[in-house]
Amino acid sequence: MNRILLIETATDVCSAAVTDGERILASGHIEQARSQASRLVPMIQDTISRAGITVRNLSAVAVSSGPGSYTGLRVGVSTAKGICFGADIPLIGIETLAVIARGAIRAGIPCGAPGDTVIIPMIDARRMEVYTALYDTAGNRLTDTAAVVLTPETFSSELNKYSRLVFTGDGAAKYGDMIPEQYRDRCVFLPSHPEAEDMAVPAYAALQEKRFEDTAYFEPFYLKEFIAADPSRKLEAVLHPDRHL
Repeated sequence: MNRILLIETATDVCSAAVTDGERILASGHIEQARSQASRLVPMIQDTISRAGITVRNLSAVAVSSGPGSYTGLRVGVSTAKGICFGADIPLIGIETLAVIARGAIRAGIPCGAPGDTVIIPMIDARRMEVYTALYDTAGNRLTDTAAVVLTPETFSSELNKYSRLVFTGDGAAKYGDMIPEQYRDRCVFLPSHPEAEDMAVPAYAALQEKRFEDTAYFEPFYLKEFIAADPSRKLEAVLHPDRHL
């Protein structure tokens, strides 16, 4: 079996999907901010049901591993761990910025020659700060993930190096008005949120290569330290849906 449950909770918009290999069987998302703790598990249960399977049919769970919202990441990872423990299946972690980059690829935006185009996903980190890294048009990360304060000079070297730059994610709009006029025709802006469906390709590759996380000790990549309480979790409905009819 190659069926994977995908969970994405790194931003205000959270989503889930079930795949068979790279093929999406069912998906769902929640756009209401700060609702992951109360609505994520019912959404997962519904998505698994619409895929025509049960948790027992899953081969793995993949979860967006950060960076992103502290609370959202805690909810997503805790939920994924609970399902993995209960169903005795492996856990896969997928970088959130990679998910956003793959969303741009799926949209067909980066249509330049390899090496001429770079994808720059950005996650809003409040004020003028974003979490970001550079990706190529195949979805491979080119630089380390970093928290960056945006200024007109932030991407000056990239603006001089690449003929096409794709800024995407919920932090991309912050940089739009900062780009010097002479570079604007090289830049594409694609405001977006990470979607669970865009985890399908890297999750399936990780499953085939058996690149699994240590479920007991895996923690999200917060990039910054936060202090917050653990969210409440209701996994019983996912692991044993027959008890909640």
